[in-house]
Amino acid sequence: MALQDEFEQTGTLLFRWRSYLPLVMLPLFVYGLSGFSRASVDDSYGERWQVFCVVLSLAGLLLRGLVVGQTPHRTSGRNTREQVADTLNTTGLYSVVRHPLYLGNLLSWLGIALFTQSFFIVLVSVLVFALYYERIMFAEERFLSEKFAGAFRAWADRTPAFIPRLRGWKPSWVPFSWRLVLRREYSGFFAIVVTFTCFDVLRGYFERGWISLDAGWAVFLAFGTIVYVGLRWAKKSGKLPLPS
Repeated sequence: MALQDEFEQTGTLLFRWRSYLPLVMLPLFVYGLSGFSRASVDDSYGERWQVFCVVLSLAGLLLRGLVVGQTPHRTSGRNTREQVADTLNTTGLYSVVRHPLYLGNLLSWLGIALFTQSFFIVLVSVLVFALYYERIMFAEERFLSEKFAGAFRAWADRTPAFIPRLRGWKPSWVPFSWRLVLRREYSGFFAIVVTFTCFDVLRGYFERGWISLDAGWAVFLAFGTIVYVGLRWAKKSGKLPLPS
């Protein structure tokens, strides 16, 4: 099998299972959390670092939301079985970077990795992310190249793959829809809330030897749970319909 065909085949497989990458990396993150010192738990620097990591992960989710809110139907979805693209996205954030959703994923991923305060964990996490998503991006671009031919090549020639180039900005022709963002990204928001809360509990356990939930994290978890349950109910009951 030619190397490019192998890349495409591997990327297609990884695309189907991309949501499970954090679970595969969970043991590594737990290992990183086990190395916390008391100073990193108790002082104000540690608290500010926690806030920074959460904000960074939420910034990644916000970036995803800005992309999702202005994408045409049957593009940039959460499909797992196969690649889907009825149209080629070249405006909005897709005019400055070819893979803005995965850039958002990286920011969220980086915030979680940085929470461990371990250079080794951060380095390994970024390398794993790069190797994993490189294959996925290759498979996606192969699919788009075959389907949209010259239009894809023209867009790829002027638009960087992963590092945004803002001077190429072109406004999206699709009206922004918060309903679409809320329908598609509420589970990602809840995953971030639960992940950070559990990591803080684990960190405290490794440091102090018992399980406890600080008041701030309890409020954060309660808020995230209310948002998740409310949006899930609204989606399932039809109170949050797809935009027309």
